[in-house]
Amino acid sequence: MNTEEQISAFRTLWVRLKQEIGRVIVGHEDIVDGTLIAILGGGHVLLEGVPGLGKTLLVRTLSEVLDLSFNRIQFTPDLMPADILGTNLVVESPEGRRSFEFQRGPIFAHLLLADEINRATPKTQSAMLEAMQERSVTAGGEIRRLADPFFVLATQNPIDQEGTYPLPEAQLDRFFFKLVVGYPTGAELTEVINRTTEGQKPQIQKVIDGAALMEWQKLVRQVPVASHVKDYAVRLVLATHPQTSTAAAITNQYLRFGSSPRGAQCLIVGAKVRALTQGRYNVSFDDIVSVAIPALRHRLILNFEAEAEGITTDHILAQILKEIPKSADPIKA
Repeated sequence: MNTEEQISAFRTLWVRLKQEIGRVIVGHEDIVDGTLIAILGGGHVLLEGVPGLGKTLLVRTLSEVLDLSFNRIQFTPDLMPADILGTNLVVESPEGRRSFEFQRGPIFAHLLLADEINRATPKTQSAMLEAMQERSVTAGGEIRRLADPFFVLATQNPIDQEGTYPLPEAQLDRFFFKLVVGYPTGAELTEVINRTTEGQKPQIQKVIDGAALMEWQKLVRQVPVASHVKDYAVRLVLATHPQTSTAAAITNQYLRFGSSPRGAQCLIVGAKVRALTQGRYNVSFDDIVSVAIPALRHRLILNFEAEAEGITTDHILAQILKEIPKSADPIKA
């Protein structure tokens, strides 16, 4: 296929994915879009919202339309790393000989739902770090490759803080997007009631499989980004670094730490996916702006003053997006 045909095929894929997911998930269009952008960009997603908003159902539906193997881990305070990764067990052969054999944990799946991830201890949460970054785990003295593609879609509850452990900054940084799931509108809630109380279960069909998904991920990486658009993304990230010459005023007032380079990478890759969904083979300023908050909000660390005044990272990023000009002198390498 030439480039135009590839863009057209990508648009068709995007529409079909959303149609199939829409058979099950009512509303939450921005959440569905964000999750699909992250998956097509090859990243993990952190979904934050109160219970009952369909976060788990969304992940399960994604596994069906993408035809990916799916496992779910319910994170609890007594969950141990071996419960996720797997462990060596003593097995006995028919001849009576005993040996160690590695029993794979639930992380060995294409799509892993880490439900209420902030209920596990930091030790257990950290067991996910290698898997999320390297797509492999080290267990029993061996490095074991995970399924390809591999995604972690984690949920966390912003309320009910008793018995929860905030995610370490290193782990938050591994998530491509953090999406905040809000309440449905009146019309959406009515539709949810109609679909779930009348005995009809929607049937969904797979749209692509894992191999095809990886081919589309390669196309995403090939989308060019003009230097002035890339410079804008870099200036946005630099503006989040407090006490530097590039920091925005609101950054110096309310942030302890700014975004890592991973934030800039997710910003660019997310913008590339959005450009393709709009039928373009180039990234615009609007693409960068559209993905900036979900890509950066979880990478900023507030200081005491911000927490005392109830300032959120979304508020800071919105102000930075207003202040940073799209046109400026090129950034020298």
